Amino acid sequence: MLKNKNAVIYGAGGSIGGAVAKALASAGARVFLTGRNRSSVQKIADEIIDLNGNADVDQVDAFDEKAISEHLNKVVKQAGKIDISFNAVGINVVQNIPLVDLAAIDFVRPITDTMLTQFLTATAAGRIMINQKSGVILTLTATPGGIGYPYTGGFSAACCALESFSRNLASELGIYGIRVVNIRSGGSPDSRIFQEALAPNPEVMKVVLGMIENDTMLKKLPQMADIANVAVFLSSEMAAKITGVTIDVTSGTTAALNYRVPPK
Repeated sequence: MLKNKNAVIYGAGGSIGGAVAKALASAGARVFLTGRNRSSVQKIADEIIDLNGNADVDQVDAFDEKAISEHLNKVVKQAGKIDISFNAVGINVVQNIPLVDLAAIDFVRPITDTMLTQFLTATAAGRIMINQKSGVILTLTATPGGIGYPYTGGFSAACCALESFSRNLASELGIYGIRVVNIRSGGSPDSRIFQEALAPNPEVMKVVLGMIENDTMLKKLPQMADIANVAVFLSSEMAAKITGVTIDVTSGTTAALNYRVPPK
């Protein structure tokens, strides 16, 4: 599906960034993996190469405008074009505190950090894609972007801001043949953040995951592979007329909270 496509991925050493990277490579794309920590990114690249995929690694700070630009120019020089850009950089968030008790800086920081890195990487890719008259820019949010979700601090506002930015960027770049699409995830229990929380508190997390699953229509949370498969589809010509929207992969959570419908 993605043969002869070049994809740049920021935060490729993270669980979702790595999953998307491997899925894009499996679909035929040449992936240019970046992150602040080269060793974690190299691990993903080695896994891709072991499966006969094509992966390149660079240490890039996705909050550094100059570093982002220099890396993209290097990719264009090597590969000729950039077809896909995806930013999966992790952001620190203070959660599980009521908003009325949350410090202002803890509310604002995830919003500004999210929008800074997403703005820098998306607009840098957009400038190159304008000259190509083609390209796909993908972003990622979560369930709080679609519904009220208590005790999520500034994360909810960051998700909403990113989804708005994705729509507006799509409206400006569409004339150049560039598509911009956001993916809204429901949170994957096999991702690193869930696994790290599960290890020291398996019984507590089992209850928490059960509650989250009970909110969904399908009574199941999306796995990382589900998110990665959507990214592959959206990057392909099969999604050639999809832009300016958020594709919801929350198992139906943002359409309705289904905890009142008990499983049989």
